[in-house]
Amino acid sequence: MTRQAATTGESRAASAVDSERAHKAGIAKLLHDLRHRRRRFRQHVGVLFLALLVALGEPVLGLWWAGVALSTLGMLVRLWASGFVMKNEVLATVGPYARVRHPLYVGNFLICVGFCAASGQWWSAPAALVLWLAFYPDTIRYEDQKLRRLFPGDWDRWASETRALWPRLTAYRGNGERVEWSLKRSFLRNGEPLHILLMGAGLWWLHTRLGG
Repeated sequence: MTRQAATTGESRAASAVDSERAHKAGIAKLLHDLRHRRRRFRQHVGVLFLALLVALGEPVLGLWWAGVALSTLGMLVRLWASGFVMKNEVLATVGPYARVRHPLYVGNFLICVGFCAASGQWWSAPAALVLWLAFYPDTIRYEDQKLRRLFPGDWDRWASETRALWPRLTAYRGNGERVEWSLKRSFLRNGEPLHILLMGAGLWWLHTRLGG
């Protein structure tokens, strides 16, 4: 074997070792994030879960209509809330935020329950509960801590009178901010109108399978 061939072989072996190490490091990081930062994956998991319900759905007329009603309510809540969000710039305490601290997650809950009903699949409800408990309590704690750090004082007053997910009957008076609802903000920051179109298409697809 020539010296050049030996050098080439050593380079390939070293490259293979580096590649294996990188692969193991990537897996280790993924497992670490799934354990300690799984909130990062909640949107992807949620989208996949809804897509699964649409793909495997066996809708029943009454449940489908109930699901459409709940999902539509959830979409409207998210559209309303996302139009007030100015992330990390202003603490939103007006609109739906005057009644609940995390209206976007309230919307997610209603949408998820709605799709479970519309799909007609019995296993969807316990699966949704497992996913909710796996992702949202940690996410809510993280976001509350972050907002408290960004807006000390204002957040404490707001949180002392406003629950995380259960809406209050009378609106919180706010911290003096004057944020107007904006469809443009909802679209650019959250893409909410596009999400509504996609979810509406999913519900329509389930409707085409009624009685099939």
